[in-house]
Amino acid sequence: MIILGIDPGYAIVGVGVIEFNGNKFRTLDYFAITTEAHTPFEERLKIIYEGVNDVIERYKPDFMAIEELFFNDNAKTAIAVGQARGVIVLSAVNHGVEIFEYTPLQVKQAVVGYGRAEKSQVQQMTRALLALSSVPKPDDVADALAIAVCHAHSYNGAMSKYLK
Repeated sequence: MIILGIDPGYAIVGVGVIEFNGNKFRTLDYFAITTEAHTPFEERLKIIYEGVNDVIERYKPDFMAIEELFFNDNAKTAIAVGQARGVIVLSAVNHGVEIFEYTPLQVKQAVVGYGRAEKSQVQQMTRALLALSSVPKPDDVADALAIAVCHAHSYNGAMSKYLK
């Protein structure tokens, strides 16, 4: 199965594409979709939407795994991230890609085995699982790969109960 992991944002969208077969991972691609701060917000959303469309059309993922929106104290930021997340989800829906959402706690649990793991632990375990030479930068990209790994483990575990 091919999994598109997304760490949503409006300045930086982390993107990670992995293939998971059996218990083996293969990293297909990872990068960030970025938008400039002084670009009109509507244009930023268009750049994100088109960037996600491109990656879906290129890799034809079976699933999109996206981080659930985390609300912080800054409502304006939360709303902007929510709008960016909306165009990301719309892109997946328009391409018929099934969407799964994960909290940061679920990602940490699936990748490290401990829901209170530090960010650096998640990044190092993701690097090791995907046999990468270094932790991808920016952090949003590493997070997107971790979200994809989380889905591989979660989906595989959920499906195994039906295969017995």
